[in-house]
Amino acid sequence: MTKRPTIKSIAQDLGISHMTVSRALTGSPLVQEGTKQKILKRANELGYVRSEAAVAMRGDATRIVGLILPNIENEFYASLANTMSRACDDVGLHLVIHLSDDDQAAERLQIQRLRQLHAFAVALVPAPGEPDSYPADVTSVELIRTRSGGISHMIDDADAIRSAVVHLTAAGHDRISFICGGEDLSSGRDRYGAFCDGMARQGVSVNDDLLIRGAPSKDLGRGLGRLLQEPNPPTAVICGGFEISNGALASVMDSGLRMPDDIAFVGYGDPQYYSWIAGGVTTIGMPVDAFANALAHRLSTLRRGTDPLSDAGDPTASFKAQLVTRNTA
Repeated sequence: MTKRPTIKSIAQDLGISHMTVSRALTGSPLVQEGTKQKILKRANELGYVRSEAAVAMRGDATRIVGLILPNIENEFYASLANTMSRACDDVGLHLVIHLSDDDQAAERLQIQRLRQLHAFAVALVPAPGEPDSYPADVTSVELIRTRSGGISHMIDDADAIRSAVVHLTAAGHDRISFICGGEDLSSGRDRYGAFCDGMARQGVSVNDDLLIRGAPSKDLGRGLGRLLQEPNPPTAVICGGFEISNGALASVMDSGLRMPDDIAFVGYGDPQYYSWIAGGVTTIGMPVDAFANALAHRLSTLRRGTDPLSDAGDPTASFKAQLVTRNTA
Protein backbone atom coordinates (compact mmCIF):
# COMPACT_ATOMS: atom_id res chain seq x y z
CA MET A 1 0.00 0.00 0.00
CA THR A 2 1.40 3.41 -0.99
CA LYS A 3 2.05 5.66 1.97
CA ARG A 4 -0.02 8.82 2.18
CA PRO A 5 2.07 11.91 1.39
CA THR A 6 2.71 14.26 4.30
CA ILE A 7 4.21 17.70 4.75
CA LYS A 8 7.44 16.08 5.90
CA SER A 9 7.63 13.70 2.91
CA ILE A 10 7.04 16.60 0.49
CA ALA A 11 9.75 18.59 2.27
CA GLN A 12 12.21 15.68 2.01
CA ASP A 13 11.30 15.15 -1.63
CA LEU A 14 12.03 18.80 -2.51
CA GLY A 15 14.90 19.32 -0.10
CA ILE A 16 13.00 22.12 1.66
CA SER A 17 12.22 22.56 5.34
CA HIS A 18 8.86 21.15 6.43
CA MET A 19 8.00 24.56 7.92
CA THR A 20 8.33 26.16 4.47
CA VAL A 21 6.10 23.47 2.97
CA SER A 22 3.52 23.95 5.74
CA ARG A 23 3.46 27.70 5.19
CA ALA A 24 3.11 27.32 1.43
CA LEU A 25 0.21 24.88 1.75
CA THR A 26 -1.65 27.29 4.06
CA GLY A 27 -1.08 30.26 1.73
CA SER A 28 1.39 32.12 3.94
CA PRO A 29 2.84 35.30 2.37
CA LEU A 30 6.19 34.47 4.01
CA VAL A 31 7.00 31.96 1.23
CA GLN A 32 8.35 33.28 -2.08
CA GLU A 33 5.90 32.80 -4.95
CA GLY A 34 8.25 30.60 -6.99
CA THR A 35 8.89 28.28 -4.05
CA LYS A 36 5.19 28.20 -3.20
CA GLN A 37 4.20 27.17 -6.72
CA LYS A 38 6.84 24.42 -6.77
CA ILE A 39 5.54 23.05 -3.48
CA LEU A 40 1.88 23.22 -4.56
CA LYS A 41 2.72 21.49 -7.84
CA ARG A 42 4.54 18.64 -6.09
CA ALA A 43 1.80 18.30 -3.46
CA ASN A 44 -0.77 17.99 -6.23
CA GLU A 45 1.31 15.40 -8.08
CA LEU A 46 1.61 13.28 -4.94
CA GLY A 47 -2.09 13.64 -4.07
CA TYR A 48 -1.47 15.43 -0.77
CA VAL A 49 -4.62 16.05 1.28
CA ARG A 50 -4.60 18.33 4.29
CA SER A 51 -5.50 16.45 7.49
CA GLU A 52 -8.08 18.30 9.55
CA ALA A 53 -7.53 15.82 12.39
CA ALA A 54 -3.83 16.76 12.51
CA VAL A 55 -4.79 20.43 12.49
CA ALA A 56 -7.10 19.85 15.46
CA MET A 57 -4.42 17.92 17.35
CA ARG A 58 -2.09 20.89 16.99
CA GLY A 59 -4.80 23.04 18.60
CA ASP A 60 -5.45 25.03 15.44
CA ALA A 61 -8.95 25.75 14.13
CA THR A 62 -10.06 23.31 11.46
CA ARG A 63 -11.92 24.42 8.34
CA ILE A 64 -14.93 22.21 9.12
CA VAL A 65 -18.27 23.86 9.82
CA GLY A 66 -21.61 22.17 10.44
CA LEU A 67 -25.06 23.15 9.21
CA ILE A 68 -28.01 21.58 11.05
CA LEU A 69 -31.42 22.03 9.42
CA PRO A 70 -34.84 20.61 10.35
CA ASN A 71 -35.09 19.07 6.87
CA ILE A 72 -34.24 19.77 3.24
CA GLU A 73 -37.74 19.16 1.88
CA ASN A 74 -38.49 22.78 2.74
CA GLU A 75 -37.54 24.88 -0.30
CA PHE A 76 -35.84 27.56 1.79
CA TYR A 77 -33.68 25.05 3.68
CA ALA A 78 -32.79 23.25 0.44
CA SER A 79 -31.78 26.54 -1.21
CA LEU A 80 -29.87 27.58 1.91
CA ALA A 81 -27.92 24.31 1.95
CA ASN A 82 -27.14 24.57 -1.77
CA THR A 83 -25.95 28.17 -1.62
CA MET A 84 -24.07 27.61 1.63
CA SER A 85 -22.16 24.72 0.09
CA ARG A 86 -20.90 26.91 -2.73
CA ALA A 87 -20.25 29.90 -0.50
CA CYS A 88 -18.21 27.80 1.95
CA ASP A 89 -16.12 26.51 -0.94
CA ASP A 90 -15.41 30.11 -1.91
CA VAL A 91 -14.08 30.98 1.56
CA GLY A 92 -12.18 27.72 2.08
CA LEU A 93 -14.54 26.03 4.55
CA HIS A 94 -15.65 22.38 4.56
CA LEU A 95 -19.41 22.21 5.07
CA VAL A 96 -21.03 19.16 6.72
CA ILE A 97 -24.85 19.07 6.72
CA HIS A 98 -26.99 17.22 9.27
CA LEU A 99 -30.77 17.12 9.81
CA SER A 100 -32.57 17.41 13.16
CA ASP A 101 -36.23 16.85 12.16
CA ASP A 102 -36.98 19.67 14.64
CA ASP A 103 -36.11 17.32 17.52
CA GLN A 104 -33.85 18.62 20.27
CA ALA A 105 -32.41 15.18 21.11
CA ALA A 106 -31.51 14.62 17.46
CA GLU A 107 -30.00 18.10 17.37
CA ARG A 108 -27.73 17.31 20.34
CA LEU A 109 -26.63 14.08 18.65
CA GLN A 110 -25.75 15.90 15.42
CA ILE A 111 -23.77 18.53 17.32
CA GLN A 112 -21.84 15.73 19.06
CA ARG A 113 -21.05 14.13 15.70
CA LEU A 114 -19.78 17.45 14.39
CA ARG A 115 -17.61 17.84 17.50
CA GLN A 116 -16.12 14.42 16.73
CA LEU A 117 -15.15 15.81 13.32
CA HIS A 118 -13.54 18.80 15.12
CA ALA A 119 -15.92 21.29 13.51
CA PHE A 120 -15.03 24.74 14.82
CA ALA A 121 -18.58 26.09 14.38
CA VAL A 122 -22.15 24.88 13.97
CA ALA A 123 -24.85 26.94 12.28
CA LEU A 124 -28.28 25.56 13.15
CA VAL A 125 -32.00 26.21 13.02
CA PRO A 126 -32.78 25.47 16.71
CA ALA A 127 -35.34 22.77 17.39
CA PRO A 128 -38.37 23.73 19.51
CA GLY A 129 -37.89 23.37 23.24
CA GLU A 130 -36.46 24.97 26.32
CA PRO A 131 -33.18 26.91 26.05
CA ASP A 132 -30.30 24.44 25.88
CA SER A 133 -26.64 25.30 26.39
CA TYR A 134 -24.34 24.51 23.48
CA PRO A 135 -20.91 22.88 23.96
CA ALA A 136 -18.26 25.43 24.89
CA ASP A 137 -15.72 24.02 22.44
CA VAL A 138 -17.76 24.81 19.33
CA THR A 139 -19.11 28.18 18.23
CA SER A 140 -22.88 28.03 17.67
CA VAL A 141 -24.75 30.36 15.31
CA GLU A 142 -28.54 30.20 15.48
CA LEU A 143 -30.45 30.65 12.21
CA ILE A 144 -34.03 31.87 11.61
CA ARG A 145 -35.01 31.15 15.24
CA THR A 146 -33.30 32.04 18.51
CA ARG A 147 -33.15 29.93 21.64
CA SER A 148 -30.02 30.89 23.55
CA GLY A 149 -29.71 34.61 22.84
CA GLY A 150 -26.17 34.18 21.50
CA ILE A 151 -24.79 34.66 17.99
CA SER A 152 -27.62 34.62 15.46
CA HIS A 153 -28.28 35.07 11.75
CA MET A 154 -31.90 36.06 11.19
CA ILE A 155 -34.56 36.86 8.59
CA ASP A 156 -36.50 40.02 9.49
CA ASP A 157 -39.96 39.39 8.06
CA ALA A 158 -41.98 41.67 10.36
CA ASP A 159 -42.31 44.54 7.87
CA ALA A 160 -43.21 42.12 5.06
CA ILE A 161 -45.99 40.57 7.18
CA ARG A 162 -47.31 44.02 8.09
CA SER A 163 -47.18 44.97 4.41
CA ALA A 164 -49.25 41.88 3.59
CA VAL A 165 -51.87 43.02 6.12
CA VAL A 166 -51.95 46.53 4.58
CA HIS A 167 -52.23 45.04 1.09
CA LEU A 168 -55.22 42.87 2.06
CA THR A 169 -57.09 45.41 4.19
CA ALA A 170 -56.70 48.00 1.44
CA ALA A 171 -58.57 45.54 -0.80
CA GLY A 172 -61.41 45.40 1.75
CA HIS A 173 -60.54 42.22 3.64
CA ASP A 174 -61.21 42.11 7.38
CA ARG A 175 -61.63 38.34 7.86
CA ILE A 176 -57.98 37.43 7.49
CA SER A 177 -56.66 34.05 8.56
CA PHE A 178 -53.06 33.80 9.78
CA ILE A 179 -51.17 30.49 10.01
CA CYS A 180 -47.85 30.33 11.86
CA GLY A 181 -45.70 28.44 14.35
CA GLY A 182 -46.60 28.23 18.01
CA GLU A 183 -45.35 30.00 21.11
CA ASP A 184 -42.51 27.50 21.54
CA LEU A 185 -40.73 28.97 18.51
CA SER A 186 -39.28 32.48 18.48
CA SER A 187 -40.17 32.73 14.78
CA GLY A 188 -43.79 31.80 15.56
CA ARG A 189 -44.01 34.39 18.32
CA ASP A 190 -42.41 37.11 16.21
CA ARG A 191 -44.52 36.48 13.10
CA TYR A 192 -47.73 36.36 15.11
CA GLY A 193 -46.74 39.62 16.81
CA ALA A 194 -46.08 41.28 13.44
CA PHE A 195 -49.49 40.14 12.15
CA CYS A 196 -51.33 41.46 15.22
CA ASP A 197 -49.42 44.73 15.02
CA GLY A 198 -50.28 45.11 11.35
CA MET A 199 -53.97 44.48 12.02
CA ALA A 200 -54.01 46.97 14.91
CA ARG A 201 -52.39 49.64 12.74
CA GLN A 202 -55.10 49.11 10.14
CA GLY A 203 -57.84 49.26 12.76
CA VAL A 204 -58.94 45.68 12.12
CA SER A 205 -59.59 43.23 14.94
CA VAL A 206 -57.79 39.89 14.98
CA ASN A 207 -60.35 37.09 14.85
CA ASP A 208 -59.02 34.24 17.00
CA ASP A 209 -61.29 31.78 15.18
CA LEU A 210 -59.28 32.43 12.00
CA LEU A 211 -55.87 31.78 13.58
CA ILE A 212 -54.05 28.47 13.10
CA ARG A 213 -50.90 27.93 15.18
CA GLY A 214 -48.74 24.91 15.95
CA ALA A 215 -45.69 23.00 14.77
CA PRO A 216 -44.87 24.44 11.31
CA SER A 217 -45.71 21.84 8.68
CA LYS A 218 -47.77 21.19 5.57
CA ASP A 219 -50.40 19.60 7.80
CA LEU A 220 -50.70 22.81 9.82
CA GLY A 221 -51.21 24.74 6.59
CA ARG A 222 -53.81 22.24 5.43
CA GLY A 223 -55.82 23.23 8.49
CA LEU A 224 -56.98 26.14 6.35
CA GLY A 225 -59.25 23.63 4.56
CA ARG A 226 -61.38 23.31 7.71
CA LEU A 227 -61.84 27.09 7.95
CA LEU A 228 -62.83 27.29 4.30
CA GLN A 229 -65.75 24.95 4.99
CA GLU A 230 -67.15 27.09 7.83
CA PRO A 231 -70.35 29.13 7.25
CA ASN A 232 -68.39 32.38 7.52
CA PRO A 233 -64.94 31.50 6.13
CA PRO A 234 -61.94 33.82 5.87
CA THR A 235 -61.76 35.97 2.75
CA ALA A 236 -57.95 36.11 2.88
CA VAL A 237 -55.03 34.21 4.38
CA ILE A 238 -51.42 35.04 5.23
CA CYS A 239 -48.98 32.19 5.75
CA GLY A 240 -46.17 32.41 8.29
CA GLY A 241 -43.89 29.57 7.19
CA PHE A 242 -42.56 27.75 4.12
CA GLU A 243 -44.18 24.34 4.57
CA ILE A 244 -47.26 26.02 6.05
CA SER A 245 -47.62 27.97 2.82
CA ASN A 246 -47.51 24.86 0.65
CA GLY A 247 -50.11 23.09 2.78
CA ALA A 248 -52.44 26.08 2.79
CA LEU A 249 -52.07 26.55 -0.95
CA ALA A 250 -52.92 22.89 -1.51
CA SER A 251 -56.06 23.29 0.62
CA VAL A 252 -57.22 26.29 -1.41
CA MET A 253 -56.63 24.49 -4.70
CA ASP A 254 -58.32 21.30 -3.45
CA SER A 255 -61.37 23.35 -2.41
CA GLY A 256 -61.88 24.60 -5.96
CA LEU A 257 -61.83 28.23 -4.82
CA ARG A 258 -60.40 30.82 -7.18
CA MET A 259 -57.63 33.18 -6.09
CA PRO A 260 -58.08 36.08 -5.50
CA ASP A 261 -61.81 36.18 -6.33
CA ASP A 262 -62.93 33.66 -3.69
CA ILE A 263 -59.98 34.01 -1.33
CA ALA A 264 -56.90 36.21 -1.36
CA PHE A 265 -53.72 34.27 -0.66
CA VAL A 266 -50.32 35.43 0.64
CA GLY A 267 -47.72 32.67 0.84
CA TYR A 268 -44.32 32.48 2.49
CA GLY A 269 -41.10 31.82 0.62
CA ASP A 270 -40.89 31.97 -3.14
CA PRO A 271 -40.19 28.65 -4.87
CA GLN A 272 -40.02 28.89 -8.63
CA TYR A 273 -43.38 27.23 -9.20
CA TYR A 274 -45.19 30.02 -7.31
CA SER A 275 -44.89 32.13 -10.45
CA TRP A 276 -46.80 29.47 -12.39
CA ILE A 277 -49.86 29.08 -10.13
CA ALA A 278 -53.04 31.16 -10.64
CA GLY A 279 -51.12 33.85 -12.49
CA GLY A 280 -48.52 34.07 -9.72
CA VAL A 281 -48.66 33.63 -5.93
CA THR A 282 -48.33 36.76 -3.82
CA THR A 283 -45.81 35.84 -1.16
CA ILE A 284 -43.26 36.93 1.41
CA GLY A 285 -39.95 36.48 -0.38
CA MET A 286 -36.71 35.54 1.38
CA PRO A 287 -33.20 36.87 0.54
CA VAL A 288 -31.77 33.33 0.50
CA ASP A 289 -28.57 34.03 -1.44
CA ALA A 290 -27.62 37.12 0.56
CA PHE A 291 -28.38 35.28 3.79
CA ALA A 292 -26.29 32.21 2.91
CA ASN A 293 -23.33 34.08 1.45
CA ALA A 294 -23.13 36.40 4.45
CA LEU A 295 -23.34 33.40 6.79
CA ALA A 296 -20.41 31.66 5.08
CA HIS A 297 -18.36 34.86 5.27
CA ARG A 298 -19.27 35.29 8.93
CA LEU A 299 -18.23 31.71 9.74
CA SER A 300 -14.87 32.27 8.07
CA THR A 301 -14.43 35.35 10.26
CA LEU A 302 -15.37 33.37 13.37
CA ARG A 303 -12.74 30.81 12.43
CA ARG A 304 -10.13 33.54 12.77
CA GLY A 305 -11.45 34.27 16.26
CA THR A 306 -13.37 37.46 15.54
CA ASP A 307 -16.96 38.44 14.83
CA PRO A 308 -17.45 42.10 13.85
CA LEU A 309 -21.10 42.07 14.97
CA SER A 310 -20.38 40.61 18.40
CA ASP A 311 -17.38 42.91 18.79
CA ALA A 312 -19.71 45.84 18.10
CA GLY A 313 -22.06 44.67 20.84
CA ASP A 314 -24.89 43.11 18.78
CA PRO A 315 -24.31 39.49 17.73
CA THR A 316 -27.39 39.41 15.46
CA ALA A 317 -27.19 39.72 11.68
CA SER A 318 -30.56 40.49 10.07
CA PHE A 319 -31.79 40.26 6.47
CA LYS A 320 -35.03 41.82 5.25
CA ALA A 321 -37.84 39.80 3.69
CA GLN A 322 -40.10 41.56 1.18
CA LEU A 323 -43.70 41.22 0.09
CA VAL A 324 -43.83 40.08 -3.55
CA THR A 325 -47.22 41.03 -5.00
CA ARG A 326 -48.64 38.95 -7.85
CA ASN A 327 -52.10 37.74 -8.78
CA THR A 328 -53.41 35.78 -5.77
CA ALA A 329 -53.84 38.81 -3.51
